Amino acid sequence: MAIVIIRQDGKSEEWRESLHKAAPGINIYVHGNEFPKEEVIMALVWKHPVGSLKNYPRLQLVNSMGAGVDFILDDPDLPPQVAVCRVVDPLLAEDMSEFVLSLVLGHIKNLNTYHGDHRRRWWQPLPYRRIKETKVGIMGLGALGATVAHDLKDLGFAVSGWSRTKKDLPGITTYEGPGGFQEFLGGVSVLVCLLPLTPETQGILNTELFYALPQGTYLINVARGGHLQEEDLLQAIDNGQISGASLDVFEREPLPVNHAFWDNENILITPHVASVTDVDSVASLLLENYRRLKAGQALRFEVSLSRGY
Repeated sequence: MAIVIIRQDGKSEEWRESLHKAAPGINIYVHGNEFPKEEVIMALVWKHPVGSLKNYPRLQLVNSMGAGVDFILDDPDLPPQVAVCRVVDPLLAEDMSEFVLSLVLGHIKNLNTYHGDHRRRWWQPLPYRRIKETKVGIMGLGALGATVAHDLKDLGFAVSGWSRTKKDLPGITTYEGPGGFQEFLGGVSVLVCLLPLTPETQGILNTELFYALPQGTYLINVARGGHLQEEDLLQAIDNGQISGASLDVFEREPLPVNHAFWDNENILITPHVASVTDVDSVASLLLENYRRLKAGQALRFEVSLSRGY
């Protein structure tokens, strides 16, 4: 029995070495090399090539190497009997929280605008905004969203959150389901998207949502590019309904050099770096799932294929 690593970013060998060091008795292979494919029962994947999974006839588990699994569930060659798991790691949540906090603070202190003014040599003080005056809404209250919400609340932000099902988070006003969505949107000045990407959330950041927000709301998308209707955002910014956006994820990555986002001074672009999986931090979880799979035990952080998370 063995594990195969399938990635397209040149980091497969780095992951193999770290996992082998943690568990030298387990056969761990890199997709594309020569090895007995019939040994593989578990695949560790991150944005793997479509069609690669069907090379492994005894595959029983596909484990994402990050928090997201949408790219796995969208693979038409995903065998129907295979389990899918994701990574839930405190370090991922901490990194995400720090990144979102940086973006929120940068927005309320006008740092992105001042950076543009710097390049133009403009001296232009802007209205001052404080933490206690800022209402942050978190869409998605899973492991990442809950951590972000708690950390922002602890710093003094007024925080609310929305999720598909009811969540109880101390000190945070929560809303759930379609019935609570409009009320949630109406009470924020910064909106952070941390939803899983599912058929229900695809394109949820659209014109209808933007105009349900208070005028001038700032958008932060650190979830998936598929959540955002890009043209709708550009129009909402041009119309003044959305004051600006910080975008870390995109429908196409890398973002094409001729994309309109690059030329919009109200949009801050980062290259999908909000939260990056650290192999040493998640190795024990991935190897534990391999051992559980062999023993016929319940897997950790298994995804509901019907819900998509």
